[in-house]
Amino acid sequence: MVSALTFTQSGEAAGFVRAAQEFGLPTVVSFTVETDGALPSGQSLADAIAFVDQETDGATAYFMVNCAHPDHFSEVLSNGDWRQRIRGLRCNASRCSHAELDAAETLDAGDPEELAFLYQSLSEAMPWVNVIGGCCGSDLRHVTSISRALGLHPSAH
Repeated sequence: MVSALTFTQSGEAAGFVRAAQEFGLPTVVSFTVETDGALPSGQSLADAIAFVDQETDGATAYFMVNCAHPDHFSEVLSNGDWRQRIRGLRCNASRCSHAELDAAETLDAGDPEELAFLYQSLSEAMPWVNVIGGCCGSDLRHVTSISRALGLHPSAH
């Protein structure tokens, strides 16, 4: 299996999937979104997933969202069958936009407990998501808090 993270364009993602298909490799596509929940191009996450599925006959094993804080995209995940194509989340600990992160001299680490709470809320709304992790600003504190909140950490049992 091959995965590609932080896609900003659905056409680029479809090209990745088609290239992997030539070698018989299953794929995972992970999109990033801006603070409004849309790809940098303005395309909605739902439309980006639909485009990749249409262009590749649904060849992607599943989709993910990464490099965005849950507050940036949780609203767009509130309804629709398309959400079930999303199986993974690697969220930023920082609420900063991509532009703000690029310009920052120090990385904003956010709040590990708050991020864990937001992951828990997403997990309750989308219980099929089974790949989790962190992105910008996250570290072991965040991943540990998330795994505890989701009951995945040994100390959670």
